[in-house]
Amino acid sequence: MDYLGFGYALTVATGGVIGYVKAGSTMSLLAGLLFGGLSAFGAYQTSQDPGNYLVLLLSSGFLGGLMGYRAIRKRKFMPAGLVATLSILMVIRLVPRLLK
Repeated sequence: MDYLGFGYALTVATGGVIGYVKAGSTMSLLAGLLFGGLSAFGAYQTSQDPGNYLVLLLSSGFLGGLMGYRAIRKRKFMPAGLVATLSILMVIRLVPRLLK
């Protein structure tokens, strides 16, 4: 069971909901649920077959790049910097599987 992957997915989805509740941002809600759902699906796939990590790797890589760009552009760590950091850590966790 990929507990870290599911935890990451839950964190991303929850962040989208919090962005909607606090700021009324529909885009945060949609993006959080989309990427949280993709990441949960990727974590499920990885749980079934550790070699099937591509969805989780791509979703966390894309989200890490996008949110990293936003954090640098706005010069604020929260919330984009936190999501970027978690996403980059997920990528770092999965890249060794890619290099095998």
